[in-house]
Amino acid sequence: MRYGYFDDTNREYVIDRPDTPAPWVNYLGSPDYGAIISNNAGGYSFAKSGANGRILRYIFNSFDQPGRYLYIRDNDSKNYWSASWQPVGKSLDSYKSICRHGMGYTKMTADYDGIFSEATYYVPLGKTYEVWALSVKNQSSHTRNLTLTGYAEFTNHSNYEQDQINLQYSLFITKTLFEKNRLIQQIHGNLDALSENETVDEKNVTERFFGLAGVDISSYCGKKEHFLGRYHGYGNPQGVLSGHLGNVTSYNENSCGALSCQLTLAPEETKTILFLLGAGGSSQASSLLDTYENPATKIDEELKELKDYWNKKLDHLKVKTPSPEFNTMLNIWNAYNCFMTFIWSRAASFIYCGLRNGYGYRDTVQDIQGIIHLAPEMAAEKIRFMLSAQVSNGGGLPLVKFTHNPGQEDTPDDASYRQETGHPAYRADDALWLFPTIYKYIAETGDKGFLDEVIPFADKDEASVYEHLKRAIKFSLNHLGPHNMPAGLYADWNDCLRLGVNGESSFVALQFYYAMTILREFAEYKKDKDYMECLKEKQEKTGEIIQKMCWDHDRFIRGYTEAGERIGAAGDPEANLWLNPQSWSVISGLASAKQADISLTNVFEKLNTEYGVLLMNPPYHAHAFDGALAVIYNQGAKENAGIFSQSQGWLILAEALRGHGGRAFTYFMENAPAAWNDRAELRCLEPYCYGQFTEGTSSKYAGRSHVHWLTGTASTMMVGCVEGILGLRPDLDGITIAPSIPKDWTHLEIEKDFRGKHLHILIDNPNQRESGWKTFTLNGKKMDSNYIPAKLLSEHNEIRMIL
Repeated sequence: MRYGYFDDTNREYVIDRPDTPAPWVNYLGSPDYGAIISNNAGGYSFAKSGANGRILRYIFNSFDQPGRYLYIRDNDSKNYWSASWQPVGKSLDSYKSICRHGMGYTKMTADYDGIFSEATYYVPLGKTYEVWALSVKNQSSHTRNLTLTGYAEFTNHSNYEQDQINLQYSLFITKTLFEKNRLIQQIHGNLDALSENETVDEKNVTERFFGLAGVDISSYCGKKEHFLGRYHGYGNPQGVLSGHLGNVTSYNENSCGALSCQLTLAPEETKTILFLLGAGGSSQASSLLDTYENPATKIDEELKELKDYWNKKLDHLKVKTPSPEFNTMLNIWNAYNCFMTFIWSRAASFIYCGLRNGYGYRDTVQDIQGIIHLAPEMAAEKIRFMLSAQVSNGGGLPLVKFTHNPGQEDTPDDASYRQETGHPAYRADDALWLFPTIYKYIAETGDKGFLDEVIPFADKDEASVYEHLKRAIKFSLNHLGPHNMPAGLYADWNDCLRLGVNGESSFVALQFYYAMTILREFAEYKKDKDYMECLKEKQEKTGEIIQKMCWDHDRFIRGYTEAGERIGAAGDPEANLWLNPQSWSVISGLASAKQADISLTNVFEKLNTEYGVLLMNPPYHAHAFDGALAVIYNQGAKENAGIFSQSQGWLILAEALRGHGGRAFTYFMENAPAAWNDRAELRCLEPYCYGQFTEGTSSKYAGRSHVHWLTGTASTMMVGCVEGILGLRPDLDGITIAPSIPKDWTHLEIEKDFRGKHLHILIDNPNQRESGWKTFTLNGKKMDSNYIPAKLLSEHNEIRMIL
């Protein structure tokens, strides 16, 4: 069933049926101020932290309430509705609704009872407040008298747990005040006698505002219970039913911001008003509201600025292939998804409620990869940040706090860190993700000098980026298991594999092998010959050990338990084939061509489904070892034989590196949200963003997807498609172009910005090949290979390839 469509021209997803199987959301804002909004205006806002900066309340697992509600009331008929289909929920036979999720904004139009409305929500570029603009047009033949009401439900505490759980405290620290055209909520308002830098129990006054511009306020309400009315809900609030909000404020009770205005509209007349919401006090709100005296003009200017910002970012890579799903994901939605995940890590969505008050190390370092080719300067800044969260022993802080203070942080070696973050030990893979991420940044930009930048460690000391990477290798060498493979420690990439200090992970071993390949290339550039030789020796030894201990006839096993048992061997009754070691044996360069093709074929035949490839199979049930925590999940869910979406990107890359374009694209289509647009009721999640996992064939709901937006899938799929299917593979001195595509793709076109130069790439496939090349030209000159040294590039480059 289809609920919407892609408008690629405007870079929007258009929902023309509002009763979607789940709330389909968009992200607004920046790291300083974030807002999540659904197609029915549900969602919440926060300043910096979804855990400790919450402004708007949202009730998780309550199907999308409350939100940013705009109500319209006909004062003559007493009929009322909302500018989004919900919360009032008029019959879709008479209420027509369209929601357009765009880059940094969401626009909802409604047509009901002769009134056309348009609600536009956005956070102005670089600002720390949000705008709810509402335009109403009288399409009937007679004058209409309307009351328009905006409703924002404030949290009573900036920490969402304190707000929703610690009610004996949070109800009695909040109150609202009204001034002219705005409601102000105060938390700990009784501390207003303190000087600016004083606190009591580390608390001081916190203020938020909800204001109205473009028209005078007719009534207001700062008290949730009064606005809703007892035994009423958001769909029939008493304040909207009566046409007057009562002019009341709150004191020791749940606060809200509700503001009404009255309009008289002649036939065909349109008027625009707007509400502003943000963190700040009355004077700040007053100044901001003054700048919106002419709402329509200001809205147009700010929306153009937002669109220009995102268009500039996304225009750095544009593709035109025979697949509309591939085009819309690569050009728009996968890219935008990557940016949102890059910004928010796993901090705030409709699934992540803000409990993780910081950046997961490996999550964030992987997320950077997805935006390097679109915003290298943003990537570099975040890489520096994550390097400053590397411990001087070479490991990574499992959780990097939003308040991270380089050089001064406790580590998992300290009880204080374990108590504050809940992370009791190091993970095996955290720092190893630095290698491909830093390599991709330097290869994309040519910024080899980045290796010499000096960056502090999290706990003490500082060193060059190059030395940071050396320390990461040293950390792995200092944490080897009985077979001299990297120990699993608290977890590797799979949080549900607790292999411990005597267990060993083949996945991490393959990462470690790959990391040494990258560092050898950096060492060669640095002319660090002694270290090059040392790395070569250690890598060869590591490769021999992996081959001996992990290759099992037609697969690479997953590793060894604390007790020395093999995981993922062919004879195991459960979990006898794992996906990631097969794809990473290829990505790392360890597997021979024969091993690679055998193991990848094994994956295709035994793990593939129409919804994607299972993480492992059969699921754990009766034969899980002590550290196999996946057994706690239902079969077919998450790590227990679910289709973990992030792993699909690695598999796509592995198949493409082997030249298997058809299989790589098959895996893309199985997992691409856009490919499920006409069957959206099965997938449930938004058809424009990736989810963390899809239920596998062991589940009775196979194909249903979960945990939207904030997932490493966005970055991994981007890399798999760009470096794999499109074959755009920069290195330190240039770029290789080696597409791996379906045989029936006869032509594709790529526009790419690379190191300040523009590449226009035309690829023809008259012979229906999946990979390889017959002729290759740069600016009309025939090349001897499909590698272009950066020094040969002009300002604008015409590149042609025939497969």
